[in-house]
Order: sequence, then C-alpha cells, then structure tokens
Amino acid sequence: MNVIRIDTAVIGAGTAGLAAYRAARAAGKTAVLIESGPYGTTCARVGCMPSKLLIAAAEAAHGIDRFDAFGLRLEGSLKVDGAAVMARVRRERDRFVGFVIEGVERIPAEDRLLGAARFTGPHRLEIDDHTAVEFATAVIATGSSPQILPFLRAAEDRLLVNDHVFEWSTLPASVAVFGPGVIGLELGQALSRLGVRVRMFGVGGIGGGLTDPAVRSYAEKTFAREFDMDCDARVHQVQRTADGVNIRWTGSDGTDGSETFEWVIAATGRIPNVRTLNLEATGIELQRNGVPVFDRSTLQCGSHPIFIAGDANADVPLLHEAADEGKIAGVNAASFPVVKPGLRRSGIAVVFSDPQIATVGQRFAEIDPSIRVVGEVSFEDQGRSRVMLRNRGLLHVYADANTGRFLGAEMLGPDAEHLAHLLSWAHQAGMTIDTMLDMPFYHPVIEEGLRTALRDVAQALAKLRQDRQAAA
Repeated sequence: MNVIRIDTAVIGAGTAGLAAYRAARAAGKTAVLIESGPYGTTCARVGCMPSKLLIAAAEAAHGIDRFDAFGLRLEGSLKVDGAAVMARVRRERDRFVGFVIEGVERIPAEDRLLGAARFTGPHRLEIDDHTAVEFATAVIATGSSPQILPFLRAAEDRLLVNDHVFEWSTLPASVAVFGPGVIGLELGQALSRLGVRVRMFGVGGIGGGLTDPAVRSYAEKTFAREFDMDCDARVHQVQRTADGVNIRWTGSDGTDGSETFEWVIAATGRIPNVRTLNLEATGIELQRNGVPVFDRSTLQCGSHPIFIAGDANADVPLLHEAADEGKIAGVNAASFPVVKPGLRRSGIAVVFSDPQIATVGQRFAEIDPSIRVVGEVSFEDQGRSRVMLRNRGLLHVYADANTGRFLGAEMLGPDAEHLAHLLSWAHQAGMTIDTMLDMPFYHPVIEEGLRTALRDVAQALAKLRQDRQAAA
C-alpha cells in the first residue's frame, strides 16, 4: 500500500471540501482531496441547479394560467414536450457540473485521491486498498445522501430520490411525492405545472423550515389548492403492481383514498455520509446520528485535529453555508492547534416554490415567546403583487420586545428570495425595526409589503412601551 504523509487530508470534493482544500493550500500547507464518487457538487449534479431548471420550465408553462385575467387569449392549448424539457434540464445540468469538474481538474493530480476513505487511527486514513494517508489534521466534508423510509421500499424499481429525477428522458404521467419539504415541494409543484399528475404525502405538516403556525397553515392551504397534497396523511399500503405503484391512505380529514402512480419520489430528508468512515478509530465523541460532536463556530470535533464541514455535520445543509464552513474548517486545520471562530453569517433559507418560502435569522420557534413581537403583512392586497396577479403570501417579522431589534422572519410570498436577502442583511447588521423603516422603499414594488410588516411590528412595539410606562 502506498503511504502519503500530508499536513491536511480533506475527505470529500464537494462545495465544503473544495473550500477546505483551497483554504489549507492558501495557508501554505500540503493537502490532499479525497473523493469516492464522481466529481461535481451535490448542488450542480442533483440539487440546486437541475431543480431550478425544471422549475423554470414549470413557471413558463404556468404563466398561461393567468392569461384570461390579463385579457390575453391563447388560441389552442399548450403542449408540454416532456422529452425536450428533460433534455434541456440534463444539458444545462451537465454544463454546470462541467464547470465544477474543470475547477477540480486544475488541482494538481498528486493532490487528488479517488476512493473511499476510512479512519484507521487518529492520524491515519486508508483509501480503498491502495493508499494510506498519514495526516496532521483532517477535514470531513463527505456530504449527505437521500434518506428513504423503509415502507417506501415496497415500491421496488419504481422508487426514486431526487438524484434520479434529472435522468428522466421524458416526463412521467404520474408521481406520488413523499415529503413536503424543500425538495418535495419544489419537485412536486414543478412536475404538476408541467402536466404530471402529482399527489404529495406528509406527516406533521409542511416543511421548508417554517415554524410559525400561521405562516405554515397559510402555506399548506395555498399549495393544496394547486395540486393534491395532504401534509398529515396516514399511509396504509405501498404496493408494486403491474401498472406502477398503488398507494392506500387515510387523509387528515378522515377520508380514505387509493391511487396508482407511475413513480414514487422519496423526498424524506437526507442523512450525513459519515457511517462508513470508521470514526470510532479517531477517538472522537459521536452524537446519536453518528456525526461527531463539533463546535459550529470553529468546526472542530472536540479537541481533536479533525474538523467537519458542510452537509456532513447536518447543521445547516445549504450550499452557501457549506462554502463558509469549508473555508473555516480549512483555515483552522491549517493553523491547528490555534483554532479561531470563523464568520457565520445570518441564517437565510429559500424554497423555490411559487409562492416562495423563506426564513431569515431566528425562526418563530427559536425565539423566547416573552420577548417575541410579531408584525404581519398579507400579499393578497399588496399593490405590486396584485398588479402581477401573484398576490398570494403571508410575511411575519419578529422583533425583540426589549430592544426593538429585528430578530428574524418567516414568509410565503412572491419574490421572497429577494425579501429574504434584504432581511438577512438587516439581521446581520443588528438593525432595529426603526432603523429598517428609515431605509428607502420604492413605489410600486413588492418590498412595500415588507415595509407594511415592519410598520405593524413597530406599532406593536410602541404600544408595548406605552403599556409598560403606564404600569410603572
């Protein structure tokens, strides 16, 4: 077996791993990048980019639904060419993946190792049966994989995860989607708008990061009006049949149902890729899910010279967070034993549904109710939203009752991705509600809806101060 001695070993060549490798090399350390699968990040290959390509096609198709209201007339009917839709998705997906691969291939060949890594000691890795790597520090950036609930395996060869969807040569006639979270909502709605018969099943309510009961309820009702969705159904049977997969269930309203679908898509979460690493050999303390106990500000695993970044740590599985975490982990691996907290930006997450879902800063359930003050706006009567016939949505902003500082927001609405960016910047800057209201708002724009919510919470804060003064 070949033996390599290195300063920093990075396991995983995804977004976090690439950032960690580059940070370590920039600090003047020797490093290797170890990858067990094909190059190309989760985002480019099976995540962010191909899903947005499918969504873009769906939005174009869905636009004709508003034609009548605008006074526009379409002669004949829209034809969705499923083969052409999927050909563009795959073609553009491959283009994005190609850019990532080009970046990886610019890394010196001697710094790249292909194979599955496993720890054999606190400072040693073995890559398949061909190479041993003795390292001073290591970064675990192995990403995550789709989680499939056991009962869904009864769908046999008709069971898919999102990774498989983008390999379709054409669109199917019908799909059952399990999991109304980020992946499920995006894929389910897009497929429905492209003419696929979709039914979505969930347990415990809609996902997408929403914790505010009012916003969650609004979102569930909004999506359920567009395609069949039950966020709290009880599934009795999943059975492979000659025609596809038959599913029997009892809905949240108590009614029974039975339908057969061409495919079943499992969008029931992802699990960190750590179980095959033999982490026990490192002496690191592990959590119940097998992920090392780590400090999210430094990404260090306990006091060990091992760091964990990206989806592998199951903290905030988003691309921009993976890039930040990879850099933090790489910098600290290079400077070990001197380890410093890195920049952790204000939280921001977006679901590219329509309306979009977004959360910023602290979510409703994360804020102490004794200091949480809520401001609200509905987009149903918001000027620009009504002009565009995109007037569906609800935005809640949260403020600190004692300081007036903006704490976070949850929303469903048009162009929520842009509102979320504005709010995340305000949150990271530590702005108060009054300071945010001093900022410019143009007319007529969707952002005026945000101003309405800020004014609402400002009034609630003012009343709270008055009540406190009166009671003093």
